[in-house]
Amino acid sequence: MPHERFQFSGSGGHKLAATLDLPDSEPVAYALFAHCFTCGKDVLAARRIATGLTGRGIAVLRFDFTGLGASEGEFANSTFSSNIADLVLAADHLRQTRKAPALLIGHSLGGAAVLAAAARIPEAEAVVTIAAPSDPAHVTRLFADHVTDIHEQGAVEVSLAGRPFPISRQFLDDIAEHNLTEQIANLRRALLVLHSPTDDIVGIDNATRIFVAAKHPKSFISLAGADHLLSEKRDTGYVAEVIASWAQRYLEPRPASAAENPESRDVVVRETGRGKFQQTVTVGPHRLKADEPIPVGGDDTGPGPYDLLLAALGACTSMTLRLYAERKALPLDRVTVRLRHSKVHAKDCAECETKTGTLDQIEREIAMEGTLDPDQRQKLIDIADKCPVHRTLTSEVRITTRTASR
Repeated sequence: MPHERFQFSGSGGHKLAATLDLPDSEPVAYALFAHCFTCGKDVLAARRIATGLTGRGIAVLRFDFTGLGASEGEFANSTFSSNIADLVLAADHLRQTRKAPALLIGHSLGGAAVLAAAARIPEAEAVVTIAAPSDPAHVTRLFADHVTDIHEQGAVEVSLAGRPFPISRQFLDDIAEHNLTEQIANLRRALLVLHSPTDDIVGIDNATRIFVAAKHPKSFISLAGADHLLSEKRDTGYVAEVIASWAQRYLEPRPASAAENPESRDVVVRETGRGKFQQTVTVGPHRLKADEPIPVGGDDTGPGPYDLLLAALGACTSMTLRLYAERKALPLDRVTVRLRHSKVHAKDCAECETKTGTLDQIEREIAMEGTLDPDQRQKLIDIADKCPVHRTLTSEVRITTRTASR
């Protein structure tokens, strides 16, 4: 997926490293993603969810909080409040350079942060939490044995996920002051809560408290079998798909350009990185998946290349018959086109010019509903061969290929 890397100034004056993941065409919306505690913008869950969302037309901005990843500053000086402020500044940057985020997504403590930041990002229409705690102070359970020492000494280095992090008394005091329940109750945005019932880091009871505190519209999706960090590809893919589908109801659709010529808009096909063959197919504002069947190594998450070819011919055939029937006032109620592709021996085709080897054969069966007489049905069958895609497939086609400039 195309992306832009840049820096913007955080609440402490430090430069924060950011990545803006972009879809192949004009984004339908922009999302701001907040990563989990002590993680970073490039953690697997963040990257994979961003990939899934861009494949569905949503641009995603993810960045490293102070002292993490490639961002400047000391982690020991960061707090939950500074994380919230950095999210607001990230939204400001998007507003100034692109468009303000309409969708806020937060994973783990990042989920608590977007709930708290939403009120300060007026363009945000929808908020998504993934494995989020209902109280930011929940994070202290990760280093419960050190809390007393932190209060007494001012700061202590603790081991989290095998890495050392300095935790300060300032951080503990700050998270203790946040009343997230009140902020959730006054959210005034659509809310989607995603949580695994077997999450052993942030229990499912946190999702319950968030959901109960929120007012409608609100939704809950169980991530059955997923771990806290969403380490499995299938889980992040599912999360991205659910978010994109759910958010459509709340995100402002991109208006169709009056100048857009449907005959000249590009079809863009890009690998998703999921499975061996899966692709995203983008045509203007429309998006779908392509894949191969399981027997040939694919995951069967979408139609295959020849399926799409047959779909194009079938759709064109049906549309052509509809246009002709309306022009001639024929009583055609509905058209159904069934197609099949196969390879046949050329020697078995008496009317074909090719006499050796194999050739492609497309079988097309057209069912027409309505009170049509035999002559009308035959005329419609004859018209089917005049559909533009049929003509393209049976005429000389020239395909040119070049290397992309980027």
